[in-house]
Amino acid sequence: MHFTCCFHHPNIPVSESTAKKQAMESGEPSKKSSFQLQNQPPPRPFSIKSIIFVASIAAGIQFGWALQLSLLTPYVQLLGIPHKWASLIWLCGPISGMLVQPIVGYHSDRCTSRFGRRRPFIAAGAVLVATAVVLIGFAADLGYLFGDNLATETKPRAIVVFVIGFWILDVANNMLQGPCRALLADISGNSQKKTRTANAFFSFFMAVGNVLGFAAGSYTHLHNIFPFTTTKACDVYCANLKSCFFFSILLLLTLTTIALTNVHEKPWSPEPGNAGNLGGGEIDDEEAAAAETAPVPFFGEIFGALKDLKRPMWILLAVTCLNWIAWFPFLLFDTDWMGREVYGGDSQGNILVLKLYNNGVHAGALGLMLNSVVLGFTSLGVELLARGVGGVNRLWGIVNFLLAVCLAMTVLVTKLAESSRRFITVDGVTVPLPPPAGVKAGALSLFAVLGVPLAITYSIPFAMASIFSSSSGAGQGLSLGVLNLAIVIPQILVSLGSGPFDAIFGGGNLPAFVLGAIAAAASGTFALTLLPSLPPDVPAAKTVTAGFH
Repeated sequence: MHFTCCFHHPNIPVSESTAKKQAMESGEPSKKSSFQLQNQPPPRPFSIKSIIFVASIAAGIQFGWALQLSLLTPYVQLLGIPHKWASLIWLCGPISGMLVQPIVGYHSDRCTSRFGRRRPFIAAGAVLVATAVVLIGFAADLGYLFGDNLATETKPRAIVVFVIGFWILDVANNMLQGPCRALLADISGNSQKKTRTANAFFSFFMAVGNVLGFAAGSYTHLHNIFPFTTTKACDVYCANLKSCFFFSILLLLTLTTIALTNVHEKPWSPEPGNAGNLGGGEIDDEEAAAAETAPVPFFGEIFGALKDLKRPMWILLAVTCLNWIAWFPFLLFDTDWMGREVYGGDSQGNILVLKLYNNGVHAGALGLMLNSVVLGFTSLGVELLARGVGGVNRLWGIVNFLLAVCLAMTVLVTKLAESSRRFITVDGVTVPLPPPAGVKAGALSLFAVLGVPLAITYSIPFAMASIFSSSSGAGQGLSLGVLNLAIVIPQILVSLGSGPFDAIFGGGNLPAFVLGAIAAAASGTFALTLLPSLPPDVPAAKTVTAGFH
């Protein structure tokens, strides 16, 4: 006997035959939500070791992201990319996330490869990342090979190679993350605890990747390990970037190989009566006919998925969207805030002011390292924290208020830095001195404390989306792709609007941070008052699909 769970009454099982009977009596045809798969493989329990193997891929992914954040901006300037183009290049991440993750998620839900549904996409994504990293690292060399003049500031051929590699890298990273999280949900079965634990491990390994990436980016002698990286077109900084990326490729391919070798998926087939049947029971003629119908094209499927979403998933998307509107101003401009507002430097000033700004940026990098350490430890304690406060939705709400307080505190730290700032005159030019130790400590403390809400942001929303989609029969890949829309759309809005918004209030980063604090408070309020609690774990043998409708 199969049972379905409705979100309005999560604790009351309704038999599938009764639901069909009611539908027939009401004259409405029995139909599947476009968010559902007709046949999904039965949940199969995997060990924690298997979950850790898959989650560890996040360390390889995040290693590359951390290198992008810490090293690629100066590299862009080395190639001579105009500033107005640089912002368009960085928009690749959210744009590819908006398109690639739902598309890959959709097709990974329906992949019939003998290697499984998710593993082919994860393997392809890892290979693409390696290819993209080689293109980026050797952009200057390839540009010179194709005819760039080293004496000119702008190197157009190197820029073309770099942009191609950069876009491939962002597409490949998004191609990796979606199937990785979907595979974690698959191998967690119907256990909500395992699903939450799997996403917590993913968050933990993201922190590990961050720490490794920031540490590698801050070490300036890695190029000595690979002497061939220093060439006529590639100086020491460029060679160091190449060396970091070599380690990034090695780490990602090693972790991916270990995971895909040790974790095997059962091949999935949409044909009725096969091993992909949800509960192992028989499929009636109506269901068999539905399974054999032509699939809806992807965009029709995803629009149908959005149309079929009910209140719990919409609230999850709204809370996630507000949460990321709060996060992105800080994630984009945190080191700039340290260099400009806290240290009083300026990226466009004289050499002394520029040096002060760079010192602030390096202090911000240290703050990001502290943030990643706290993120890692908090990720391991998410389950304990959730039990302590009475549920994951409460935990998410509470840490959103913590995020709001931290973002608001940036105003206080800035005002303290300004009020305590001292100046000296060097060669007739008045320049500020670095801030007092207390101001530095306060700023670094904010970075560290923000690791707590960031750990929750990296784990709980994805776990809730996986649990909601499991209860509804939705494909994990498409469900997580839809959730990703609530992340990348705010990122695009913040990337395009933060500059003009800050300019309205006289420039600086504080206006965007204050807006983020307001968004975080709204996200916390919705999480505490509107976001439904998760339904209790249901035994796998009695779980079957029910749409969001």
